[in-house]
Amino acid sequence: MEYNRLRWASRRGMLELDLILMPFVEGAYPTLSEADQAAYARLLDSEDQDLFAWFLHRQEPDDESLREIVDRVRSFARERSAS
Repeated sequence: MEYNRLRWASRRGMLELDLILMPFVEGAYPTLSEADQAAYARLLDSEDQDLFAWFLHRQEPDDESLREIVDRVRSFARERSAS
């Protein structure tokens, strides 16, 4: 998926998700490996309520590659809020 379409897909119906996903796609996505970029694109196919539960550590994705990209997004959000 091209970058501009990914940016658009990162805008969700929930402000909380926008505040996590938009900075990630703008700040970290360009530096990801192709595999991680593909995992992020697949992550965006998930339902908002699943994403919200994953980012708040209420649940974990069953898929290992999604679990890894969720961890990367969480880490990026933590580092951003600490600075």
